[in-house]
Amino acid sequence: MAAFSKAGAALAALREDLVGEVFAPGDEGYDEARAVFSGMIDRRPAVIAQCADEGDVVRSVRFARDLDLRIAVRGGGHGLAGAALTEGALVVDLRRMHEVTVDPAAEAARVAGGATMSHLERATRPYGLAAVGAPASAIGVAGFVLGGGTGRLDRAFGLAVDNLIGVELVTADAERAHANPDENPELFWALHGGGGNFGIATALTLELHELPEFSVALLLHLPEFGREVVRTFREIIRTGPDQVGGAVTYPTAGRPMYGTLLTYAGGEADLRKFAEPVLALPHEAELRGTEALRLLDCPPGLRAHWSAECLTGLPDDLVDVFCARAETVAVPMPGGSRHMLLPLGGAVATGPARYPVPYRDAPWVAHPFARWADPADDERALTWVRDARADVRPWSTGAVCLGLVGDEGPARVTAGLGAGNLLRLEKVKRTYDPDNVFRCNHNILPV
Repeated sequence: MAAFSKAGAALAALREDLVGEVFAPGDEGYDEARAVFSGMIDRRPAVIAQCADEGDVVRSVRFARDLDLRIAVRGGGHGLAGAALTEGALVVDLRRMHEVTVDPAAEAARVAGGATMSHLERATRPYGLAAVGAPASAIGVAGFVLGGGTGRLDRAFGLAVDNLIGVELVTADAERAHANPDENPELFWALHGGGGNFGIATALTLELHELPEFSVALLLHLPEFGREVVRTFREIIRTGPDQVGGAVTYPTAGRPMYGTLLTYAGGEADLRKFAEPVLALPHEAELRGTEALRLLDCPPGLRAHWSAECLTGLPDDLVDVFCARAETVAVPMPGGSRHMLLPLGGAVATGPARYPVPYRDAPWVAHPFARWADPADDERALTWVRDARADVRPWSTGAVCLGLVGDEGPARVTAGLGAGNLLRLEKVKRTYDPDNVFRCNHNILPV
């Protein structure tokens, strides 16, 4: 009874003290507040603290520590494993903290911890500047950057985490901290790929790049042209400049077709010049700009599972394997599933090797992505993703982009951070979170 009284009093105090809003089971708005991207995630946190500022984050961490509650952190809530929503935990929900402040003279932006890519893009676009970011507008910036994610401007400007200037965070002791090359440099190093293991990022400062134009085209091809489409796209990437990017995808929303997504950090005329080989192939439709990206966007609510494998190359044998598996996805999962090949290289490969992002030397990534509505299809969907990854494993580099996988076990976390970096990361974890308070993530254990 005493413990219950203490918890009740602490919750009442949190409701009173927070500038933002607090939700607990039974409150109006609780179910809406706990909804995340994947419909497979249905968890009931003990408390959801929708923080309005850094002070709210400090108060929330103190509340959780006093009651010995696990802490989950929600930015965009897009993560596959549903780490933003943990049963019986306190969720520190940062979505109200979405301000983006652009300094055009410094070509930098301060991005609050709950901002999504749509907030960041809207803020930078009027200045003709862009940040390296995630491929979907609803993805949270902080989780994407600190997890070493890969996006559409990587080949031109490097990974998002390579463009990290500084981080403001709240530690496990509910203290404010800053990390940059001069202040807490070891923590700054660990935040390049180590994700949310060391604290709650309340703001990031990111380098921006001049980008007055960004061009996009999506060509849709019948399945019988799939192998030729993939090989042609491979050659465009091989011979084109680093400003050219995109993906080959086999989507299943509507009529199954291969999609060639071509992006260019520049004008449309130049994009079409580089795209000539694939434009010469038979295609059923061509979409440009936001219309092309909208077709590939993924609204929340459906059940979802995905994974990834970093590849040593894209030989013809692998193209055949990829296409054979891609064409099996349409019948069982007509909900927006897709199999993708993503090109890396360019500024990704030439970026700073000192950070714990071991996949940067992979020229390609295979990314099976399943979405479906009926829980009865769960096992079929999960099996398809596992089989798609197994297909390409003979060409795997052994590394993985952790932003493209969910909870696949400790070995995959090591693969995503680099075995040679792990001890150093564990020591940083011991310094800043010795009790492993922040463990609802791709977890690094303190040593």
